[in-house]
Amino acid sequence: MTEGGLVEGMKVDVVRLHETWMELLFPRQRTAVHRVLGKWKPRTRTDRVAYRVWGALGAPIVALLYPLLLVGFAVRFNARRFDDATARLGVVGAVLITALLWGGLTALVRLRLGFDGVLAVGAASVVAVLSAGLAAVFTRAGGRWTTVAFGYPFAMNAVFLPPVVAALYDPSLSGVLERSEALAIFLLNNVLFVYDLNGYLRATFSLEGIGVVLMWIAIATPLGWLLGCVVTLADLIRPRSSDGG
Repeated sequence: MTEGGLVEGMKVDVVRLHETWMELLFPRQRTAVHRVLGKWKPRTRTDRVAYRVWGALGAPIVALLYPLLLVGFAVRFNARRFDDATARLGVVGAVLITALLWGGLTALVRLRLGFDGVLAVGAASVVAVLSAGLAAVFTRAGGRWTTVAFGYPFAMNAVFLPPVVAALYDPSLSGVLERSEALAIFLLNNVLFVYDLNGYLRATFSLEGIGVVLMWIAIATPLGWLLGCVVTLADLIRPRSSDGG
């Protein structure tokens, strides 16, 4: 895509995003959808004031949502590859590929770690394989919101769990644990301070062993919801048929 085409595409996306915001209160704002009836225009003075105020309120919201929209396009592009692979291979095929991937990790750590480490990574790999299978099931069998609520979180856990468990036992992966601790401190101090939730978590859990695993499960699940929501936003603003999907 040329630079001019890229800029034009960005303008179209921003306009659609703002029109979608306007349509929350006013009818027929997305002109691409309502070509026959045309775009609704306010007629009374009260409607015009409300229309302009709502439009002005939408400007900063669009500015905040647009980076998430770009993330949604990128995630959707890669999620479509997973959907295509699942459609070709079926749920069983997707499970087998994940089993090969994390089974390979388990075999690799067998050369470096003792029995306890291999057992832990193997157990995490089994959970990851089951999560990948459930992600494929919910993606294929469920609707949009089932995919967002269950498919994406299970997929994120299938990605995160085995490497985190391996890092608990392999000194060469200690950087993962250091970053986990830094991330935990940031989240506790800046996100989970509401209702003294950070105090409860500090008193109840320690960031070692199973605590690290639980932390990453707690991160992967809402991260899956976030990615599912931004993909839904991408589908709303630029349907797959409009970008070659």
